[in-house]
Amino acid sequence: MILIEQAQTLLSSVSNPFRRKEVLGRYLVAVLFLALAPLQALAQDAFRLQEAVNAPEWLTLKGETRIRYESLEGQFRSNRQGSDQLLLLRTLLHAEVDTGQIVLGAELQDSRTYLGDEGTPLSNSLANPLDFLQLYARVEELPGLLGESSQSHLTLGRQTVSIGSKRQIERVSYANVIKGYTGGYLLSESQRGDELHTFLVVPIARFPNTRPQIDGNVLEADQEQWGRRIWGVHYRRSNILPDVVPDLWGELFVYGLEEDDTTEFQTPNRSHIAPGFRLYRKPSVGRWDIDLEAALRNGTRFETSNPADTQSLNVKASMLVGIIGYTFDAPWEPRLSLEYYFASGDDDPNDLNFDQHERLFGGRRTDLNNTSIHGPLTPANLSAPGFRIQVTPSDRWDGWFQYHAAHLAAKTDSWVIARLRDPSGQSGKFIGHELDARVRYWVVPNSLRLELGASGLIFGRFPKTVPNGPEGNGTLFGYTQLTFTF
Repeated sequence: MILIEQAQTLLSSVSNPFRRKEVLGRYLVAVLFLALAPLQALAQDAFRLQEAVNAPEWLTLKGETRIRYESLEGQFRSNRQGSDQLLLLRTLLHAEVDTGQIVLGAELQDSRTYLGDEGTPLSNSLANPLDFLQLYARVEELPGLLGESSQSHLTLGRQTVSIGSKRQIERVSYANVIKGYTGGYLLSESQRGDELHTFLVVPIARFPNTRPQIDGNVLEADQEQWGRRIWGVHYRRSNILPDVVPDLWGELFVYGLEEDDTTEFQTPNRSHIAPGFRLYRKPSVGRWDIDLEAALRNGTRFETSNPADTQSLNVKASMLVGIIGYTFDAPWEPRLSLEYYFASGDDDPNDLNFDQHERLFGGRRTDLNNTSIHGPLTPANLSAPGFRIQVTPSDRWDGWFQYHAAHLAAKTDSWVIARLRDPSGQSGKFIGHELDARVRYWVVPNSLRLELGASGLIFGRFPKTVPNGPEGNGTLFGYTQLTFTF
């Protein structure tokens, strides 16, 4: 109550409503920092809900709550001006009941936003008040599909899915709202560590989905999109070349999407299949690491979700990620990596081909940039070479800095996140210089973590010359985040 009264007193002295929001945001950041010292001094061990309530062995309880304040100076999106800020809160509570061979699970997600205004790019990817993220039954110790010594488990119901690099399908971490799916997911594992993932699910439509309701954090139940079916088969084999490149993983996969319109949801009626592969060697001190992933996407779709749009387009898209790094045996264990991200664009907007690689269910933050009200880069019509430097000063500290020279893969296609396009191609390809940094610190080990991040986009030729492009020379984004895991 004292903090609320202080905030009200502070705001009453500021007459300009826009300045008032800026002052409130800075006040909240200061409160977050002031809260750290006593928390660190009082906490000796990580708090765990499981232990606090003395839960029985057959019941598992865990969760997290997170608060993040974001600030953006300068806009890159079409038809937006000025600065922006947002306060985001997310709480997760996960419970599992072990009945023997069958485990019953439920996870609640509550994601809310504050301080946004009509210029803030709010959507249901940022706000999704209280609902079930997961509600499932998992059957354990089933016969495996990878030989006599392998075992499987089958998860049925509403759930989250993350596989491999998470570029194809992911349970997001940074985003304020985690995506959920409903269906079946079978995971088989062998004794040597091989994995076979097979699944058939439908995505969950998040509600509310209208701007006034999102602004008000209105409670509304999420719904399954039964007309959209996602399936995948993903095989991961460990240590494929033990005598040549130890600890090298090899992966082969194929993902598919089938869509049909329903009375509740209109779709572009996408029908495509995406085979691909990955070679991965995790970073380790004193050696090289690699992450090479590629996928092709073929099929059909309509250009829009409008029911009157019945012109079928041929889908021919591709993505490629190539990363090679080295971790030095030195203080802070610095790792330097060279990186390249490619996602195809549509060279000819007037033909009957759709060549743009769309980001559907995979992640983008780890590879490309801080997201939320920022996030100018996404794996669609993108060619972005760059580098990254990572350091780990101790068990409690870690950080990284990355740079990408961002270009459009096809100059006649859209800069997707900004919703800007020059069909003539005269604005060129160069989006600009993208810089990102993050520092994390365990205030209370394995319990309370502080995270600070910053991003900058220095505009290149395309945003400066494209019709209706943004004003200024770039954008600057920063955030402060506290995560309490219990």
